[in-house]
Amino acid sequence: MILFWYSVIIFVITLALNFYLLWGFKQIKQVSRQPLMDDLPSLVIIIPVRNEEADLEKALQSVCHINYQNHRILVINDRSTDRTAQILERFILQFPQLKVTTISTLPDGWLGKNNALYQGYLSSNEEWMLFADADIVFHPDAINKAVGYAAKEQLDHLTILPELISRSAILNSVFATFSIILMVDMKPWAAKNPKSKASSGIGAFNLVRRSAYERFGTHSRIRLRPDDDLQLGRIMKKEGFRQDVLAAKGYVSLEWYKTLNEFGRGVQKNSFAVANYNLAEAVFNVISMLLSVALPMPLMFIFGDTTIRIMAAIMLVFHIIYMMIVPPNKWWYAFMIPFSAFFLAWHFLKASVVTVVRGGIYWRDSFYSLKMLKGDE
Repeated sequence: MILFWYSVIIFVITLALNFYLLWGFKQIKQVSRQPLMDDLPSLVIIIPVRNEEADLEKALQSVCHINYQNHRILVINDRSTDRTAQILERFILQFPQLKVTTISTLPDGWLGKNNALYQGYLSSNEEWMLFADADIVFHPDAINKAVGYAAKEQLDHLTILPELISRSAILNSVFATFSIILMVDMKPWAAKNPKSKASSGIGAFNLVRRSAYERFGTHSRIRLRPDDDLQLGRIMKKEGFRQDVLAAKGYVSLEWYKTLNEFGRGVQKNSFAVANYNLAEAVFNVISMLLSVALPMPLMFIFGDTTIRIMAAIMLVFHIIYMMIVPPNKWWYAFMIPFSAFFLAWHFLKASVVTVVRGGIYWRDSFYSLKMLKGDE
């Protein structure tokens, strides 16, 4: 009887969520459909880098060839020890709009990336700032269209949902489930609604109006947040700044992680911060993910009677339809949802337990205690 009612509840929620997500994605406008603009405001593109030799050259080739007149590119080299500096030196000679600031020491009480973004802000005076990562590939018109849209809509903050590209089919399938979980939590299509608590902040593309960023409090307000991109979006929305989101298929892309293990390590860096370093909240999130995403279909197919298995089959069909409709997913990613959720739950739990036992996190070779991260010291 418990399994039956559990199955009924999950069945109803799953079908409703599939419809809700499909409806939500339809509300998000595409970068590709925005017009090109001529009279654009001044823009600085701030890119923090640390040991990025593998992806930096390709990313810089794209950003140095954008269709945007009134802009500068400011790369903040944060204590790199690989060939990053040599790559930057070559690009400086080729592209006069590119400037480099080198950080040799990290000030106390800052995470490296947050400090690099803040230093970029201090070294600029443009009306708009684009905080971007060092592995992003831009279509030549992407930034023009995005800034034009933000200016036309009188926004303070615009994020873009990038196209995730990976050479691993298994990793792409896990990305699909991770994206569903993230979208349910963020509800980015509602970020533009001032009455909604929904927000969006994405490290790949956070475009902010300088005056709003300064009123927000700059990165000094979130100097110790590994999830600085999410926090920037959440706090700006909470405090009444105008925000929106665009989707960027074919216009902004990145190979976020190259392997499943690398993705797991990446998840572990930020997941406990999302739970505000509260172990009870983190465990609750893990249990919720297991009960709502990882376990339902396996339990229903293996232990259910005919009625329950029919419900599980219908759920699977809806997942397949969802994957077929939402690019760049493939239909068979639906079969990977339980595995992907178990994978994510394990890494969320591991990150929380390890951080509590260790008493803090390591971030770019520096250790930060939990007391420091929570603001208790």
